[in-house]
Amino acid sequence: MKIEEDLINEIRFAESKFPEYNSMHEGYAIILEELDELWNEIKNKDRNELKVYREALQVACTAIRFCKMIKKNYKGVLSTSE
Repeated sequence: MKIEEDLINEIRFAESKFPEYNSMHEGYAIILEELDELWNEIKNKDRNELKVYREALQVACTAIRFCKMIKKNYKGVLSTSE
């Protein structure tokens, strides 16, 4: 499976399980929490690369969900192609 497919599946799962972020502060906090979890997996002496990969996907997923929330709720945010 391609990385993009894994990421799309992770986003779909997260969106079905968790509501949209309530604010930029909450979005940032969740991204930071996922980044901390990734860092903890990387530092683990008995590190499992699959766990590291999954945590990295969750970091990407939360960042994309954050971007989607901003674009939906804040005026003046355009995509780079607009």
